[in-house]
Amino acid sequence: MLQFIIKRVLYGFLVLAGVITVVFLLFNVLPGDPARMLMGQRADEESLRVIQKDLGLDQPLSTQFMMYLNDLSPLSVHDKNTEHYLYLDPDKYDYSEIMNYGESSVLVFKTPYLRRSYQTKRKVSEILSDYLLETAVLATAAMLLATIIGIIFGIFAALKQNTWMDQSLLFSSILGMSVPSFYSAIIFSWLFGYLLSDYTGLNMTGSLFEYDDLGNGEILRLDNLILPAITLGLRPVSAIMQLTRSSMLDVLSQDYIRTARAKGLTFYTVVIKHALKNALNPVVTAISGMFASLLAGALFVEQIFAWKGIGWILYDALMKFDLPIIMGGVLLTATIFVVINILVDIVYGMLDPRVRVK
Repeated sequence: MLQFIIKRVLYGFLVLAGVITVVFLLFNVLPGDPARMLMGQRADEESLRVIQKDLGLDQPLSTQFMMYLNDLSPLSVHDKNTEHYLYLDPDKYDYSEIMNYGESSVLVFKTPYLRRSYQTKRKVSEILSDYLLETAVLATAAMLLATIIGIIFGIFAALKQNTWMDQSLLFSSILGMSVPSFYSAIIFSWLFGYLLSDYTGLNMTGSLFEYDDLGNGEILRLDNLILPAITLGLRPVSAIMQLTRSSMLDVLSQDYIRTARAKGLTFYTVVIKHALKNALNPVVTAISGMFASLLAGALFVEQIFAWKGIGWILYDALMKFDLPIIMGGVLLTATIFVVINILVDIVYGMLDPRVRVK
């Protein structure tokens, strides 16, 4: 089991290493001068040179890549000499020294440094952490809604195979998967947040926390979660329903289900305790992947509903060409996806020994 866990973790590191490499190379070939973005168009040449040196832009691309890896790695090598390109800057890193070697080199354990925003000069890690909670709440609500409704509808479709109910649910699921999320977000916002707002009591836009007009500071607005959660969960609920239906039909045709029916077990016992338990294995795998994608940030849904999560701040950074936030958001997305998939693989390996030999 330990070997299986180590193998999965190493695979995860390889994936992240590939993402980091692609992200670095992609954003370093884009036009634009980061130093001028930080200082503004009226900055003098001396100030620009200082910023370029601080960002490592005066170094070859290979050296810049090594600096970027050094910034991201929790264990990294630095230099205490202020003139060295790997200078251990206290303003950048929260670190603990592990060991010194050479004249000024030091191995440190630190928090990953995702650089600073070109616009606000704040650390990207601080900016993303400010918006991560709202994305996590939205993704969790959407996934819970999709899981509950998708499994229930999938069971009904399987039990009523080839009836009008089954065909209606299948048509609805296909429609739900076909409609782009940004389009359904616009329709839901306009219909329930504008036309029917007097009956629903919902707003077209809004975030989890909003400032009170009475001056009470930020207040929790769970009602603003309803429309974005339904919109974001629309595609997952369709996929979960189809997968549950297919898996249930496969399980219901097995010999042990027919044996259970022949023994006179109740309908509830056969369907819920025997069939559903075994049918949910592929559904759980799909849910984990969907949740990772949702948690990574739904850019269009958050933007349309003005839900201030990771997707919202990434869209804003794209409009302002704030590369560090975009790069940090992409790496955060990849990390979340990889970590969740590693955890799911480990759990599956514990539950089913056959998975460990793959």
